[in-house]
Amino acid sequence: MDIKKCETLEEARAEIDKLDEKIVELIAARNAYIKQLAHFKNSIDEIKAEDRIDNVISRARSRAIELGLSPNLINDLYIRMIDAMVESEVAEFKDAKNY
Repeated sequence: MDIKKCETLEEARAEIDKLDEKIVELIAARNAYIKQLAHFKNSIDEIKAEDRIDNVISRARSRAIELGLSPNLINDLYIRMIDAMVESEVAEFKDAKNY
């Protein structure tokens, strides 16, 4: 990962702002795929697949460690993100199945 050497506070903040935009875009893309998953599943229990959730969080934690980032921070972020996206997927599932 290449990190630009900034010369001023403003430049560093501008780079952070660019990253924040990309992060939000990536989360939105992830959520769009999550909604697609609802159309391949047969039950709400299948949506709340704890083994899959644990695997996703474990992979994210491992990647955080590789990048020198706090795995606990990533763990907490992913738990919040996944909880919200499970709700989104359940809503999509109910809409698709006309609950």
